[in-house]
Amino acid sequence: MAVALRKISPWRFVRAVQVTHIPTLKLHMTGSMMGATVEQFNHAKSQMGTLKEDPGNEAKLKIYALFKQATQGPCNTPKPGMLDFVGKAKWDAWKSLGSVSQEDARQQYVDLIDSLLAAEGPAVAAQPTGSAATFDTLLVSTEDNITTIRLNRPQKKNAITVEMYNEVIKALEQAGKDDSVITVITGSGDFYCSGNDLTNFTKIPEGGIEQMAKDAGELLREFVKAFIDFPKPLVAVVNGPAVGVSVTLLGLFEIVYATERATFHTPFSQLGQSPEGCSSYTFPKIMGNAKASEMLLFNKKLSAVQACAQGLVTEVFPDSSFQTEVATRLKAYAKLPRNSLALSKQLIRGTEKERLHTVNDQEVERLVERWLSDECMQAIMSFFQAKAKL
Repeated sequence: MAVALRKISPWRFVRAVQVTHIPTLKLHMTGSMMGATVEQFNHAKSQMGTLKEDPGNEAKLKIYALFKQATQGPCNTPKPGMLDFVGKAKWDAWKSLGSVSQEDARQQYVDLIDSLLAAEGPAVAAQPTGSAATFDTLLVSTEDNITTIRLNRPQKKNAITVEMYNEVIKALEQAGKDDSVITVITGSGDFYCSGNDLTNFTKIPEGGIEQMAKDAGELLREFVKAFIDFPKPLVAVVNGPAVGVSVTLLGLFEIVYATERATFHTPFSQLGQSPEGCSSYTFPKIMGNAKASEMLLFNKKLSAVQACAQGLVTEVFPDSSFQTEVATRLKAYAKLPRNSLALSKQLIRGTEKERLHTVNDQEVERLVERWLSDECMQAIMSFFQAKAKL
């Protein structure tokens, strides 16, 4: 679970940028050798606000650096402190431009904005059936008595941001009350979910690290609670690799279908953290203590076939026929009586719901402790440093 951030508009990153690593940027521009005029630069700056999609952290840092270079010249400010991840990444991006002239920086800025605008296709907002609610990080739809919640950050391997956590909670609340029979969670693109977006660790609120950890813990508690209390059958359609919290939650689903190329990885100890999603209880119950410990303590990655053999996955399908075969199964389930399924789930889940809530509280309490530990901080710093070398 990543720590909490207040939502920042993606197009206000001249003053605030979220980052996943400190990149060495090598975006090649093809502008005029004379450099863009101030008027062209100002026009590009205004056009930036019309972008519909987040271009990614690397592009945002490049935009920030070029803006600073174009308006102030080469970097001349002190390097931020080690724990200021965002400030350090911005400083490094600006510093990497070296002695590039302000004219050339203006041209590169114009070219980059133009290329991002040209790459965007028409965007269609996701409208949940029967509701005025819309989502920025999800695609939610209801068809043939099936509500599908699709994680929709394919360019980031569906890494979960704070915004996505809140939107999944909202989408589950909505799906629990609609007329659908079953609810499906899946991912856009080639990944099911790459776990938490570690940019959530890069902005410390006014209350400091302690407040950040507390807020993150409360968000995680509510997120997992939404799965524990969900009243209808919940089906995970794992369309690719799954990491972290997207794996630990699978013990709370009724059915887990996976493509043969899916993998399942819970690298908590690598990041100085501990399990969540009630996995400290559900995983030993599903696969036994020894196999659960291999995953949760020692970071073992399972193939789809291995996960199925250990009971975490219900069935594995060939990638070439995965979507078709799963769709056939789901349509058959969606024809079953809705109330009968919901009441049957309540009987099955009711015997252990109180236990799951207790486990959720215990896991959150331990994670908050871990987030405040030096060991966890060092592990996160090592992660960012390793990314910076790529």
